[in-house]
Amino acid sequence: MQFQQLQYFVAVAETRHFTRAAERVHVSQPSLSQQIRALEKELGAELFSRARGNIALTDAGEALLPLARRILADADTARHEVQELAQLRRGRVRLGATPSVCTGLLPDVLRAFHDLHPGIELLIEEGGSHDLVRQLARGALDLALVVLPLPTPSPALTTVELLQEDLVVVSSAASPAPRRPVRIADLQGEPLVMFRHGYDLRELTVAACRAEGFEPAFTVEGGEMDAVLGFVRAGLGLAVVPRMVAAHAGRDLRVTALARPGLRRTIALAHRSDVAPPRAARELQRLLLRTRAAAPQEPGTDA
Repeated sequence: MQFQQLQYFVAVAETRHFTRAAERVHVSQPSLSQQIRALEKELGAELFSRARGNIALTDAGEALLPLARRILADADTARHEVQELAQLRRGRVRLGATPSVCTGLLPDVLRAFHDLHPGIELLIEEGGSHDLVRQLARGALDLALVVLPLPTPSPALTTVELLQEDLVVVSSAASPAPRRPVRIADLQGEPLVMFRHGYDLRELTVAACRAEGFEPAFTVEGGEMDAVLGFVRAGLGLAVVPRMVAAHAGRDLRVTALARPGLRRTIALAHRSDVAPPRAARELQRLLLRTRAAAPQEPGTDA
């Protein structure tokens, strides 16, 4: 008895038609009929009644059908499990993240993941939450770390909150120390180094300033995270950044807390609701979910 013969038998049993069954399993009708006859010979019993063109299961066929379906299902399960294990040896994960998350959260997590699964290729796409959501929707990413609330809520995405993080003010260590802690209103008239359009941090900072009744003043704008920190180090102005980023920024930057209620952002892990992430992506997802705790305060923060 061959596995292929059982596939052909189940196809005929479900369609009750040899030609349609052959089309379903992508073989010619004569080949399918030949394999069915070989199976019947092997079993020593007819499986189908072919009276006047009507195809019906015999008693032997009725007995074989649930067993054949179980064998085929077990084979699919075995194939799936082996493929899943293979994905952990030589698969890939396409992860999207905002630039600040790439700087603050991801390095340690990705190192831990690489140590566990050195054969997995990690493809990282940096972008704003809006762009990452679009890439998730069209299947270009397996997972994405985004800032909530999403710019355009999508029922096609599932999001799981990872952590809430305070934003802080960074300034050059060589510049005069700002008052501690800094209120949003204190930023009025202060030179700010601002991220490019599309950055979640830009939108959050500008919205907070406008809520206090003023437009922020930019000395430099349009940079990515590393460029903004570099401009701040050079004394070109202040910047509002996540605490995790500030914790890795080095001793040449001064970090000052924002006065209560301050500014916070929520980082979430997102994936498509209609498609389960690949096994390798689910392993990275499991590792990321361990970070569900507020980012620790850097010891050197002015507060």
